[in-house]
Amino acid sequence: MNQEHTEFDPENTANGGDDAHHDQIEALRAELEQVKAESLRERADLDNQRKRVARDIEQARKFANEKLLGDLLPVFDSLDAGLTAAGGEPNPLREGMELTYKQLLKVAADNGLVLLDPAGQAFNPEHHQAISQVPAPAGVAPGAVVTVFQKGYLLNERLLRPALVVVAQAD
Repeated sequence: MNQEHTEFDPENTANGGDDAHHDQIEALRAELEQVKAESLRERADLDNQRKRVARDIEQARKFANEKLLGDLLPVFDSLDAGLTAAGGEPNPLREGMELTYKQLLKVAADNGLVLLDPAGQAFNPEHHQAISQVPAPAGVAPGAVVTVFQKGYLLNERLLRPALVVVAQAD
């Protein structure tokens, strides 16, 4: 029969060998915990990066037509001025301009554009640009918009152009 021969190992005495073995296990456990923590950190970083990319894509989609809609603002202004100049009397030219203006506003609204026409509303410095103040006319609250010189626009809740307004001043 073949017998195993064991040599005397001074480190493997009563507790000495167990301590070394235990230290090795603890070192491996610590390394495993470190690898787990690093893996979780990398997973969180990857999730954050995915969310950031998704947000960036959504922002790009929402504001992709910003330049085009911004370039159309003078067209809105011209149609608005033309309607004002045409007076209130119904006639075929005025009705055609109104229809064109409404169609253009609808297409723009379908693409996230919102018209700011704040006449009579409280002045909002986030959406309006005051160009002057006048004494408050009868029945108009101080701080209210009295006249709108140029309408403003929001694109998907972001200011594209502020409304140019005259504000009623306090006494």
